[in-house]
Amino acid sequence: MNDSDEPLTPDELGHRVAEVFDLVGPLYRRALRKLEQGEPAEGASVGVRSVLDLLRLSEPMTVPQMARVLALSRQFVQRMVNDATARGWTEVTPNPAHQRSSLIRLTEEGRAAITAIRARERALNQQVGGGLTDAELTACTKVLREMLKLFEQGDTDQE
Repeated sequence: MNDSDEPLTPDELGHRVAEVFDLVGPLYRRALRKLEQGEPAEGASVGVRSVLDLLRLSEPMTVPQMARVLALSRQFVQRMVNDATARGWTEVTPNPAHQRSSLIRLTEEGRAAITAIRARERALNQQVGGGLTDAELTACTKVLREMLKLFEQGDTDQE
């Protein structure tokens, strides 16, 4: 095991990244389950939450644009948009650039819903123990971003 600040050999890196995957999968599933337990409070599934949060960051967007960013199928994203629209959280507006692909925007109710969801998530995240430091979280974020880059490259190769 390499305890230095030197980059790992490819073989060591492969084993250590596998350890991260072994933790990320169960963490992801448990976190989704926990978030969905709060769903009755806001009425948003994890999929709708993802759409609302994406629109919070960069609206308006078309369903195909959202699907690409979220790396999800257009059909799934369309169902999530339909659900959000039925709840009054998003609205569909004409797209001057492309008539067949409408723009999706957050409504004030949608903005309030995603704000409440994010506040609940932040409160839950504040309960994480372990005396974590900024440096540790920065390192963790760096690792996950590098792992994501690998799979984003794979997605681009298949398009």
